[in-house]
Amino acid sequence: MNVSLSLDRLVEKIRCHSDFDKVGMIACHLGVVRGSSRQGQPVKRMEVRVNQKVIREIIDEAKREPGIIEILVEVQGGVLRVGESVMAVAVAGDFREHVFPVLERVVNLIKQKAVLKKEE
Repeated sequence: MNVSLSLDRLVEKIRCHSDFDKVGMIACHLGVVRGSSRQGQPVKRMEVRVNQKVIREIIDEAKREPGIIEILVEVQGGVLRVGESVMAVAVAGDFREHVFPVLERVVNLIKQKAVLKKEE
């Protein structure tokens, strides 16, 4: 499927949000296919399967956190090569004390519950 993930595109969407005047911070994550596994084994490519329904549920719940204005997520499914982008996440909120923990939690939950990766 190899679409281009763009943090710039996500940030621009956030800038158009009706409550953008309440935003004091946008934190972003861009995950890419690494050339080695966590165990140090070489990786040539990665197959990624994505459950969009679970991602939507994770986002909806995280948006209820204090100070969070918007959360946007793009995950690329299919077979990806080393260096290609897998997941882009942008979290906008009032203060870093609210935004950073939500960004980390959203990324971790998506990786745990909504994305199945198989390194080859």
